[in-house]
Amino acid sequence: MRTDDTATDVLSAEGLRIGVVTALFNGSITEGLKEGALEYLSEAQADEVFVVDAPGAFELPLIAAALTRAGVDAVVCLGAVIEGDTDHYAHVAHRASEGLMRVQIDTGIPIAFGILTVRDLQDAEIRSAAGPDNKGREAAHAAVMTALTLKAIG
Repeated sequence: MRTDDTATDVLSAEGLRIGVVTALFNGSITEGLKEGALEYLSEAQADEVFVVDAPGAFELPLIAAALTRAGVDAVVCLGAVIEGDTDHYAHVAHRASEGLMRVQIDTGIPIAFGILTVRDLQDAEIRSAAGPDNKGREAAHAAVMTALTLKAIG
């Protein structure tokens, strides 16, 4: 449950070029995240939105880095890592988050973390459902807000 309403506020993304990278793995979940992100960016009137798919969450950092080199102002990375019977979940979640942070720090371009790391499918379905609590929407808001903040700083 959200404790604030900042992600429901639609900021102006006019003049911004935003990349949206979505993992195809767990596609029934990540498609909802992508829809939430794209809806927000449309409402925010982003100048350009580059939509790219990745095989899974592990590949998101590499594709995000390529988008930063292509000149975007921010990248929204979306995925779903759902715990299973092995440690694979922990490795993918940790390395994906570490990789996205590295891209962000190395490039100075905001990389929004929209990867769900959940214990069961129901939690992922709730977080990817349409509406103001959609985590893809929240990640898009974070990307726009951070890009605008960096532009204001100079």
